[in-house]
Amino acid sequence: MNAVGLVAFAAVGALKGREAGLDLFGVVVLGFLTALGGGTVRDLLVGRVPTSLQSDVEVLAAALGVVFAVAVSVRYGDDPRESPALVLSDAVGLAAFAATGAAVGIETGLSLFGVVVVATLTGVGGGSLSDLLLVRVPAVLQEDFYATPAVAGGVFAWVTAGVGVEAGATTLLAAMAVLALRLGALRFGWRLPTL
Repeated sequence: MNAVGLVAFAAVGALKGREAGLDLFGVVVLGFLTALGGGTVRDLLVGRVPTSLQSDVEVLAAALGVVFAVAVSVRYGDDPRESPALVLSDAVGLAAFAATGAAVGIETGLSLFGVVVVATLTGVGGGSLSDLLLVRVPAVLQEDFYATPAVAGGVFAWVTAGVGVEAGATTLLAAMAVLALRLGALRFGWRLPTL
């Protein structure tokens, strides 16, 4: 799930860069930032060296996502971000990242609030950072039902771990909960109310 999420998030970030009219370097930077940014922020918050700086696999997965986005853009020209394959991959990535973020928070002994923060930042942080780099309000703050499943996944993981469920099962169950909420939002058009 993590690899699929890295590829999908890198592709989405690269497509944001293309849409904003960035050059190839800018597209690559946005792709890598979207894929690796949330996990990097999470690791810094819990006081450890970011896994993206230690793992060639994460960097290669992000690079694959950028290459995919550039190839699709060159070949088709249209914005494929609404493609079912990319939307599903993005939902799986959100679930994987939110669940692993919650697992890191639980492992490091954070409070409920801390676990929810690192779960949410891991899931949506990279996309939010890329939006800020493009000088726009992060999409998770103004549209769609996207960050809410990550928040719910963090709470779910903390509660599940608190009742004694083993760490691996907690992470898997949290990922399934986030994925179910995200897919439900896509299927039924769930949105939070605006003021």
